Order: sequence, then structure tokens, then C-alpha cells
Amino acid sequence: MGSILEQFRLDGRVALVTGATRGLGRAMALALAEAGADVVCHGLPAADDTAAEVAALGRRAVALTADLADPSLQAGVIADAEAALGPLDILVNNAGIIRRAPAAEHPDEDWDAVLSVNLSAPFRLAREFGRRLIARGAPGKIVNVASLLAFQGGILVPSYAAAKGGLAQLTKALANEWAAHRINVNAIAPGYMRTENTAALQQDPTRSRQILDRIPAGRWGEPRDLAGTVVFLASAASDYVTGHVLVVDGGWLAR
Repeated sequence: MGSILEQFRLDGRVALVTGATRGLGRAMALALAEAGADVVCHGLPAADDTAAEVAALGRRAVALTADLADPSLQAGVIADAEAALGPLDILVNNAGIIRRAPAAEHPDEDWDAVLSVNLSAPFRLAREFGRRLIARGAPGKIVNVASLLAFQGGILVPSYAAAKGGLAQLTKALANEWAAHRINVNAIAPGYMRTENTAALQQDPTRSRQILDRIPAGRWGEPRDLAGTVVFLASAASDYVTGHVLVVDGGWLAR
């Protein structure tokens, strides 16, 4: 099995990270590369800068673009990633969007877009990834990026809450089916992180103060705060962890 430090290494592994252009996805792609993985950096707009940073770490890297709101393009991302860097070992379903509107006024097009990107795309990518791993008898790791709203309802974001709650349950369902194939499926539930998706909250003085007052750590999370978590869940160190939603929130839920 090797030493404990060796269990966290990802040398020779190939990872696909969706939504890697900026924010959480970029930070996780770089963390995987630092641990030794080659990385396919999906993004819209293109994650060229992230791929360049991965390459600068001495890893193979490629930028891949596809609109995950389009169901016809979702499953094909796996094939494109493997055509670029070879068989995948790790899938990080990070890409996500958010639409804010009161439930009584929440447009159908916003509901459909959020569910497509945040829930249907992770399922279709995981299905294709899992199918390929099973066919070649190889182990693998899936890390879905959920949210605190997998546990809470939020305000003005019914589609986002529904999608992230569904993603947490999908994580458990896939874990149940694929554990026997040595495919671990887990999720990270970030707390309030400084990203574009939370810009509206950060810019609202009242809401931002309310959020900070509840976080025991006393600060918003930074994308880099997910680095150790994603490496753990993508590595041999987590081989007996599956179906788990790991919260990284500065203590928010404990409060």
C-alpha cells in the first residue's frame, strides 16, 4: 500500500475537471496536478490559462470546451477528454451555474438550465466514465461538487438547491452500485466560498455580514481550501470512503 504520503500521490493518473476556468475548478485542477496527475481542464469559456498552469507544474494538460447546458454535448466530454490524454482515472464534476429569483417568479428556462448543468451533466459524465472503467476493469474516483444547499434550502435559489440536493443523492446512488467495481463516488459540499457564483452575496453588506457572523472560522472560504479535500478523495488515501458528502464550510453547519 505504501506510506501514508504515497497514498496521496496521483502520479500517472489522468483527471478531468469540469468548470476549471476559474474559482473552485481551477484550484482543484491545480491541486490534482501538484499531487502528480495529468489534467483535462474543461471550461466555458475555455480553461486555457488553467491548463497552462498545470503544464507549468510539469504535468500533461489540455483545455476542453463544451457547453454543459446542451444535453447533446454532455456525455461526449468524456470521449473528448480520453482522446486528448488517454483513459481517465478521476472525474471531478465541478461545473455549475446559479440563477436567483423568487420561487413564484422563477423562470422555466432558469430551472431547466440549472438542472441541466448542475445535475444532468454530472450524471451523464459519471455514467460514461463509469461505463468505461467497468469495461476495462479499472478502479476510479468520482468527486462531485455539491453545496451546503444539499442540506439547506437557501433563499431565491430553488433550482440550485434542487440540483445540489439531487447531486448529493446521485453520489450515494452511484456509490452503492459501483463500489464493487472499485469506483469511489463522493462529493464535496463547499461552504460560502469567494467565487463568481457568490458575488451577489459578497456585495450585499447585510447578507455578507450575516454569513460571516455564522461561520465559526470567521471568513469566507477560498478556492484553495478545497485543494487537500479533492486530492484526498481522488487518491488511494480514500479507497474505503464512498457515498460520502464531505462538508468544507469553516464550521457553518456545526453552528
